[in-house]
Amino acid sequence: MVINNTTSGLKIIVGLGKTGISCVRYLAQKGYKLKVVDSRKNPPELPELQKSFPKIEAHLGCFDEKLLLEADELIISPGVSLKEPAIAACLNHGIKGIGDIELFARATKKPIIAITGSNGKSTVTSLAGEMIKTTGKKVGVGGNLGTPALDLLKQDADFYVLELSSFQLETTSSLQAAAAVILNISPDHLDRYQSIDEYLTAKQRIYSGCHIAVINHDDSLSYANARLPSKVISFSTHQPQNGNFGISNGYLMYGNQELLPLSELKIKGLHNASNALAALALGKAMDLPLTTMRETLQKFPGLPHRCQWIAKINDIAWYNDSKGTNVGATKSAIEGLGADNNGKIILIAGGIGKDADFSPLRDTVAKYVRTTILIGKDALPIEQALSGTNKILHATSMADAVVIAKEVAKPADKVLLSPACASFDMFKNFEHRGEVFIAEVNKLITK
Repeated sequence: MVINNTTSGLKIIVGLGKTGISCVRYLAQKGYKLKVVDSRKNPPELPELQKSFPKIEAHLGCFDEKLLLEADELIISPGVSLKEPAIAACLNHGIKGIGDIELFARATKKPIIAITGSNGKSTVTSLAGEMIKTTGKKVGVGGNLGTPALDLLKQDADFYVLELSSFQLETTSSLQAAAAVILNISPDHLDRYQSIDEYLTAKQRIYSGCHIAVINHDDSLSYANARLPSKVISFSTHQPQNGNFGISNGYLMYGNQELLPLSELKIKGLHNASNALAALALGKAMDLPLTTMRETLQKFPGLPHRCQWIAKINDIAWYNDSKGTNVGATKSAIEGLGADNNGKIILIAGGIGKDADFSPLRDTVAKYVRTTILIGKDALPIEQALSGTNKILHATSMADAVVIAKEVAKPADKVLLSPACASFDMFKNFEHRGEVFIAEVNKLITK
């Protein structure tokens, strides 16, 4: 049976977080009939809904299939799986399920730079935005990072730069980005996907209908079997071909043209050099001048919670990589800091593992890490995966972990918080986790 409620005019917003409330604001302003549902009894944006939209019904505590079937369209927040039984039932009955990015794509004709990948999305999104600003153009930057996409429509922008998650891409079909990139692929969100192939399929939707595809030549999985347009620009951490970006003799390169010594980048590590190249390729796709992009790279300090230098105490450097929420991110952070380190790394890791396989960390940890300090719900699977590679200790809290790290670190070592896990077992989000870490490190300075 196919239900077609196109005459009902009712749109039901599924999920009342940051994205959900942005959908409420946008659709209410358009005059649509709306209801909101959330499986949580007290979702984070409920006070805002009650204050600003008191007439919109909120149905909380579960997903009621009968209620959802009243909609002509479900606006599904990225935090809600399409496999949720009530959602899946509605989709199977022919009710369309879309997300905020689909609404955004329908609403604007301005050029969109679309960025996804397992790691580096926020850095490349912010960097590409800064490159456009440096040219004097107006740019709206957001999506999965910072400002929700629909809120960007209020800005007078010449370009939009969007960080997109696989969850957002699942519910998007109208996006035709001016330039799109998958930065890399490593196992992530396997609590939501049955396999890495399913995860990859969601990511590759970003290339659908794009005008110029930017691909990571070092990560063939990210573009394997993808439908790419005729115009493709690649980047690599090796010598590039003409018309593409890479690295040679310590320089960022465009073909045979030297752009910038790696030593002049404020964002350190080979993974960040790759992020810089991706931003350059996206900028080139938008015809931004190489000289302007180079100036931006020289000034760009990086983002909070992403291998962020915090302090140096008794010749021991402390770094906050709380955004390292999966194995690939943590591996890159360790390698980036370890490669130029006279000492060793003291790693603080752990949290909610999202059913990840932590064994890819073994060789990197064995090479660069002196001691691993584990916290959080999935400390045991990490310990089992790293057994025999280095000394492993356990901490009951972030404060405890910082104290232990101080005790075991030696001069010239680096203490790195890079959890390889989500944060929600102990913290509100990865930002909160990083802030707690920074606060505990700062206490060491005052003692």
